[in-house]
Amino acid sequence: MKIKISLSLLGLCACALLLPVAEAHTFGAQSAGLTAGLAHPFMGLDHLLAMIAVGIWAGQLGGRAVWIIPLIFVSVLAAAAGLGPLGFALPLVEPAIACSVLVLGLLIAGSIRLPTIAGASLVGLFALFHGYAHGLELPQATSPALYGFGFVLATTLLHGLGIGFALNSRHYKIMQHIAGGSLIVAGSLLLAAA
Repeated sequence: MKIKISLSLLGLCACALLLPVAEAHTFGAQSAGLTAGLAHPFMGLDHLLAMIAVGIWAGQLGGRAVWIIPLIFVSVLAAAAGLGPLGFALPLVEPAIACSVLVLGLLIAGSIRLPTIAGASLVGLFALFHGYAHGLELPQATSPALYGFGFVLATTLLHGLGIGFALNSRHYKIMQHIAGGSLIVAGSLLLAAA
């Protein structure tokens, strides 16, 4: 049963590679509310892969990291979403987002364990750039609060998908290495395109 679930999740990640790159940043939020916010993280390969990767890595780390890592990511993401509308300019957003996919892929493929505080700090840094990019859509949204709630909820669900993959493939390390390797390739391609 576990291998079927893990294979299904791996297949879902593979299908995600067919999505257009960085579409989340060009997705119009005009007349947007909860539904558009929920859809937003699914609209670009960079965000989609990073959100799932955070969950996979948290699941690999186990223990308290399973909930601390995603919680820090979501918290910083939500806070950083307000930076753009407030007029803050964050440099190198696209390369930083691409790097987050690449680095998370390396951590997953290598089964690299960092102390929870260091891991939370790293994903918090990544979340800063992801949240800022998501937040740039907020001023256009008809209902910024609902739009923001939607993308935070979708991010949480994607983290849960990654955690489920990691926990269900714990005895099948090769699947985690394949997922990490795929993220490394995708992150490298995203970085080259940034």
